[in-house]
Amino acid sequence: MFVGHLPEICTNNSTKLCFPSNSSNDQLEVSLPLYLESLILDDNLLNGSISTWLYSLPSLKVLHLAMNQFTGSINEFHSCSLESLYLNQNRLHGHIPRSLFQQVNLRNLDLSSNSLSGVVEFDQFSKLNKSSCRTREFPNSLFILDISDNQLHGLVPIPPPSLHLFSMSNNQLTGNIPSQICNASALEVLDLSNNTLNGSLPRCLGNFSEDLWVLDLRNNRLQGMIPIFAKLKSLSILNFNDNQLEGPLPQSLLTCKNLEVLDVGNNKINGSFPNWLESLPELQVLILRSNRFYGPVGDPTARFPFQKLRIMDLSNNDFTGHLPRKYFESLSAMMESHAGKFGYMEYSYYYTESVIVDMKGVYTKLEKIPKIFVFIDLSRNQFLGEIPNLIGRLKSLHGLNFSHNELSGSIPPSLRNLSNLEWLDLSSNQLVGVIPEQLADLTSLEFLKLSHNKLVGPIPHGKQFNTFENDSYIGNSGLCGFPLSKTCNNEQEQPPSPTNVHQAEDDGFDWKFVWMGYISGLVIGLSIGYIVLSSGKFDHWFSQWAVRRMWYKLNARLRGRRN
Repeated sequence: MFVGHLPEICTNNSTKLCFPSNSSNDQLEVSLPLYLESLILDDNLLNGSISTWLYSLPSLKVLHLAMNQFTGSINEFHSCSLESLYLNQNRLHGHIPRSLFQQVNLRNLDLSSNSLSGVVEFDQFSKLNKSSCRTREFPNSLFILDISDNQLHGLVPIPPPSLHLFSMSNNQLTGNIPSQICNASALEVLDLSNNTLNGSLPRCLGNFSEDLWVLDLRNNRLQGMIPIFAKLKSLSILNFNDNQLEGPLPQSLLTCKNLEVLDVGNNKINGSFPNWLESLPELQVLILRSNRFYGPVGDPTARFPFQKLRIMDLSNNDFTGHLPRKYFESLSAMMESHAGKFGYMEYSYYYTESVIVDMKGVYTKLEKIPKIFVFIDLSRNQFLGEIPNLIGRLKSLHGLNFSHNELSGSIPPSLRNLSNLEWLDLSSNQLVGVIPEQLADLTSLEFLKLSHNKLVGPIPHGKQFNTFENDSYIGNSGLCGFPLSKTCNNEQEQPPSPTNVHQAEDDGFDWKFVWMGYISGLVIGLSIGYIVLSSGKFDHWFSQWAVRRMWYKLNARLRGRRN
């Protein structure tokens, strides 16, 4: 790994580079590499400004100085030979040099993750003044343009038709998304997220590139309806989170058979639950959080719905009815073991999908989505009824949030099967009964919230339950035991465990009839006994029975000796 500054031109000879030697008074002089074509020094600890002689090399084609600690500004290039320039992940500031957009052979330009500023002029990319490179337009050979994570502002520039990746996310861009962007028919990644763009989405956005697999416009101020998707057959990621979009979710998304991530959370989208999404065979992440969806989730219509779904967030809507039991039965990706499936949902060196989830009571941004991450959030709706016992089949769950609904019944002991569960939030419902002792087996559980229900009885103790504090249980006046100040009365009859109730529910068997039969038999037996004992014939009957019993044992012993 290299550390320090790049060599500079010697003060006494403009054709030589000076390298410091071990002696502070001496310098090593080498000839200036005038015909250098490629310099790759990525991922080192180089610092200081980029040496000025690099901008003058007449034959330089590849300059890769990414992932260092360079400071200062980027100077103008004197030649037009550049084909690939990577200066990303440094500490550079100032404006983007105009000469970069006059490089007729430039294919890859990555200036991301710096502190570059200034206005990105709308016509800078398409109507440059005549220059020494004899071009008036943005380089038509450009393949990758990534200037994300800077401090650039102005309007969205129009990319050339040759562009495959266009990322200007995490800047300060304003204005509308120009419809001319649809002329970039070769685009595979379009990422304009985390700006302050407004206006409606161009109608052409849903059918301009059959090769587009990432469309990320999250965290802007976009309005209006989502356009119809007709030709985006390669689309894998669609992220419109945190805008002001409204209207229904277009069913034309069914043409996107490769869709893996659909995130339209935090908008004003309305309509009933889009159960037609269950037919998308590759869908892994579904986020409809904080919209205006309403009505029951209902039952699936497809034979194998949501086969690969791992993240399901329907929170903060107006969904009603019972929890979607039939869907829970079909979420096979949440049932299987993900042991050994390490890594993240990554799609290229230039783009990694992230997601925001309510994790352990705090909205947390996962910069990368782990392949083993499995999560359900149906909180802040109007779901009612009991929590189905079969939720215990979703053994890969890391997080489960059913809080702020109208759920009733008891907590199913089958939750003990969720061995990977890290957080469980069932707060603000109408749950009754005891907290199942079986939940103490959840050794991965770090966050538990059962507050504001109607739970009673002792709080389980041991293992993870010894780490939870009062706020996990407040609002349940019938609970007692650690960590609450209310102690349990051991002589008081404890409420029955809900285990048998849930087993009866699943097996279709009702123990009421067993108890009825037992009690009836007991009453009849006691009545007959009383009649016999109260009669005078009991003494004679008992003596006769005793004599016969002794005679039987004596004969058995005599037979044994003879043999």
